[in-house]
Amino acid sequence: MIVAVPGEIAPGERRVALVPESIKKLVKAGVSVRVQSGAGQASFIPDAEFKEAGAELVADALALYASGDFVVKVQPPGTSGGRHEADMICEGAMLLGSLYPTRNAEIMQKLAARRVTAFSTDCIPRTTRAQAMDTLSSMANIAGYKGVLLAADALPRYFPMFMTAAGTTFAAKVFVIGAGVAGLQAIATAKRLGAQVTATDVRPEVKEQIQSVGAKYIGIELKQSASAGGGYAGELSEEDKKRQRELLVEHCATVDVVITTALIGGVFAPKLISAEMVRSMRPGTVIVDLAAEGGGNCELSKPGQTVVESGVTILAPLNLPSSMSNHASVLFSRNLTNFILAFWKDGKFNLDLNDEILKGAVITHNGEIVHAKTKEAAGKRG
Repeated sequence: MIVAVPGEIAPGERRVALVPESIKKLVKAGVSVRVQSGAGQASFIPDAEFKEAGAELVADALALYASGDFVVKVQPPGTSGGRHEADMICEGAMLLGSLYPTRNAEIMQKLAARRVTAFSTDCIPRTTRAQAMDTLSSMANIAGYKGVLLAADALPRYFPMFMTAAGTTFAAKVFVIGAGVAGLQAIATAKRLGAQVTATDVRPEVKEQIQSVGAKYIGIELKQSASAGGGYAGELSEEDKKRQRELLVEHCATVDVVITTALIGGVFAPKLISAEMVRSMRPGTVIVDLAAEGGGNCELSKPGQTVVESGVTILAPLNLPSSMSNHASVLFSRNLTNFILAFWKDGKFNLDLNDEILKGAVITHNGEIVHAKTKEAAGKRG
């Protein structure tokens, strides 16, 4: 089997799907790996290191795709040089990457038309066995860390308390909304920087996790469970939404930084901070909307941009893991390698779609979209 690693073409994407340490493991297991020349340049990994790891370098993307039995990517296929990457993949080949299929239903239709068996790492079941393959968690960890650094840079105050000859400056108050992987890392990072941290989540069972990384939990008693299973949050009832809004209005007005990470089902961002709430915050407050790629948790967020409203700075960064391209590539690569090797047996990839991990991750197979939510999204597109 030949695993093909093309360079990423999405604007701003600096990661590469496999790094040399992972390639060594795959080659040792009997997998052939081909890498597009320059694919690791933005991650500060020279071609020579891929070659030393046992990969063959291929200069032309079209030639690389034509030779690949199993393509690994970071971003979903896109258009390059007038050709769509989905059309370059060999008919009947396999594809593995973070596809966000419900957001990219049209691309999934293209892959189905090519009879590609596509696996999306963001659809891998969040089970103990699958943890080592979970790109959502490894990348969210980076986003939570980097989001706090962006907040500290934008805040016109210190994060920690300082006692100086000119007097004492008090620690910044940071409020984190959503305590998934990104939220918990944001809490821990803000705490390490010396901030006073509070956090909330619609899943009351994460209260202990919030406290374990140094934040004070605040929340409402839900009338109806908001857990969607698999570590994901679901949508609140109308009554609970109203009570949550009241809590957020009150608490956001008292803090210096708000970091939002809330996603429904790990995909779509609920609007939690209204324009009216922003205008009630103190001038100088900073909001970092880490859910921008899902539409944003703040009504005034503009994905990829910074907005200032009534003295409040609203950052809505996209693809933060790419800004830490070296470590992000290493972690992403380990996730993909663990996926491949978990099903590598007797010199081939064992495509057992009865396995819970493969069954959950497969999006297209045998010319069809087989992932229910993606099929529904594609149907809505007509």
